[in-house]
Amino acid sequence: MELHLRLSKELSLRPEQVKSVETLLAEGNTIPFIARYRKEATGELDEVKLREIDERLTYLKSLAARKAEVLRHIMEQGKITPEIEANLAQAESLQQVDDIYLPFRPKRRTRAIIAKEKGLEPLAEYILAHYEEGDAQVLVEALAFVDTEKGVEDANAAIDGAKDIIAERASEFFAVRESVRHLLRQETNLQSKAVEPKTVSVYEMYYDYQEPLRRVPPHRILAMNRGEREGILKIILEYPEEKVFLVAMVRFLGKAVSAQTIVGSAVVDGCKRLLLPSIERELRGALTEEAEEHAIRIFGQNMKPLLLIAPVRGKTFLAIDPAYRTGCKLAVVGPTGRVLDTGVSYFTPPQNDKQGGAKTLLRMIKEHGVEAVAIGNGTGSRESEDFVSTLIREHNLKVSYTIVSEAGASVYSASELAGQELPEYDVTIRGAVSIGRRVLDPLAELCKIDPKAIGVGQYQHDVDQKKLAERLTGVVEDCVNSVGVDLNTASPSLLRYVSGISGTVAKNIVAWRDENGSFKSRDQLKKVPRLGPSAFTQCAGFLRVPTAANILDNTPVHPESYGLAQGFLQALGASVDDLATGRVQVSEERLAKLAKDLSAGLPTLRDIYTALRRPGRDPREDVAGPVFRSDVLQMEDVQEGMVLSGVVRNVIDFGAFVDIGVKQDGLVHISEISDKYIKHPSEALGVGDVVKVRIISIDLKRKRIGLSMKGIS
Repeated sequence: MELHLRLSKELSLRPEQVKSVETLLAEGNTIPFIARYRKEATGELDEVKLREIDERLTYLKSLAARKAEVLRHIMEQGKITPEIEANLAQAESLQQVDDIYLPFRPKRRTRAIIAKEKGLEPLAEYILAHYEEGDAQVLVEALAFVDTEKGVEDANAAIDGAKDIIAERASEFFAVRESVRHLLRQETNLQSKAVEPKTVSVYEMYYDYQEPLRRVPPHRILAMNRGEREGILKIILEYPEEKVFLVAMVRFLGKAVSAQTIVGSAVVDGCKRLLLPSIERELRGALTEEAEEHAIRIFGQNMKPLLLIAPVRGKTFLAIDPAYRTGCKLAVVGPTGRVLDTGVSYFTPPQNDKQGGAKTLLRMIKEHGVEAVAIGNGTGSRESEDFVSTLIREHNLKVSYTIVSEAGASVYSASELAGQELPEYDVTIRGAVSIGRRVLDPLAELCKIDPKAIGVGQYQHDVDQKKLAERLTGVVEDCVNSVGVDLNTASPSLLRYVSGISGTVAKNIVAWRDENGSFKSRDQLKKVPRLGPSAFTQCAGFLRVPTAANILDNTPVHPESYGLAQGFLQALGASVDDLATGRVQVSEERLAKLAKDLSAGLPTLRDIYTALRRPGRDPREDVAGPVFRSDVLQMEDVQEGMVLSGVVRNVIDFGAFVDIGVKQDGLVHISEISDKYIKHPSEALGVGDVVKVRIISIDLKRKRIGLSMKGIS
């Protein structure tokens, strides 16, 4: 079956959709470009579905290549059979292909290989062909294989060697492995025990824990894996061994036999010594891989809304990177991100220099017209929040503050990029600058940081780092291209995520801009070194030139569709101003008719109409921005039953953490998120969402707050 036909069935898509995506990818088109500008070809598939197709296509191509390689190796050994060929053709995973190849794979000297070297393979064949005749005849037959020079001292030694050969065959038999693997997945209990039961640790809930393997949620797999790596937990797989032996015998011999017979004991030995340890490793590996994939997906889901938080334009911020002993780093950042002032203040413990801190902050606020304060959420954050809220209240300042995730700020501060952007400032001050710029334009600032350092997931340090990096890079690409980039202000860090632009070309764009002045049109991109026709096609629609004479250069309309856009306006007898002001509106029915008249695709014409209605629009304007406060609550101030507004800081498998303005984020357990049943918190919440929550529990000793969103309108 052709790949696109198989994939269309897997993903419930039309074959022509998958085929079009396969062709477009093979031609070198990027996923953001395909999602935005090739909707007619794909049936309007979004970036998520396109990446899923891309990943599966890559896997299936690897599978096909592996099948061909295995077939070649077996044929070279002269051992190919119609059954093996059929099994290979039907194999649907790399695991199945490896199972088929296992008996033919070169291996170290096993007990079975040693037995074969002693000439005992014919005896093994005899046993498999005549086991129904009883063991007595086997003992007689074994006498012919006694050879003291080869180390076969007697008939029993010959039989033992033959059993080693049978054991290995049974453990490597494709049907046996498939059936036992399926059985263990269905009927295994995953158990965890404490190595030292009296040890106090974060893993205490797993000290005596068990759950059916098929029901263990991904976050528990990763938690137990970490506990095992740290030497605190011991993980055990418990399954019905006798049932395994029975299944193995039936699949290998065609019937169940007594484990006391020669052939039966050989199969049982193969299961215990070879098959089960191998399948256990596979199961643990597969569970971990599935859990990691889930964690990576959640990380991506959480990061996207964080990147797309609405920018706060036109304000001057005082950014605070909190700390204790080394003091809080301060940076005043202007509306364009320019650094206006910096400093260090010691208003947090252990110095607690409130007076000196107040003097420094008041000077900065008044001297630079600071309108808001951005406080990093790291160590010392809540003490800084207390200090700032008190300062605002006591001095009647017309200033508000917001808490900002500082994840990755230290990574950026020490990076080569930060050194190039802020060479005159100390590493610690650069972190404060980054915090301030994150509020002005979260996407432009966060794209400078390794996506893995933006901590909005679970167990991100325990998962495959290469896969995590690839997935998160894709999320950043999708966000950057969905928003669009100002060609005259974007940094190389931001430009490199634009469709079709490499890191080198991004630097060339900025260098051309520095040498020749601002871009006056998209067409000038063609003058940038190493930005050829193909790259121009991929990137042009995602780059904006706000000051361009052609207003289309400041919209998501692709240059290849400028003629269509002009024809659309002419058919309407309207200008861009008419659409932007709402004086002219076009119904879906009329759009469909115009698409037909203009020989255009309806999705493309619909996108053109949307773009012309809001030229220069930043789609993040429709998203909630950060929450600003002027006062702070303590845990002692809140009571059960209170309803407060909060910001979702992280979404994980069992709930979401919400910042409600006290020193500790509260947890909304999945059971308290919605009045309707949801499988995962991400179905209802995203990082950055502003929500109303009710306090349902307060544990001052453990500093935990339980929240609910149920029944709140």
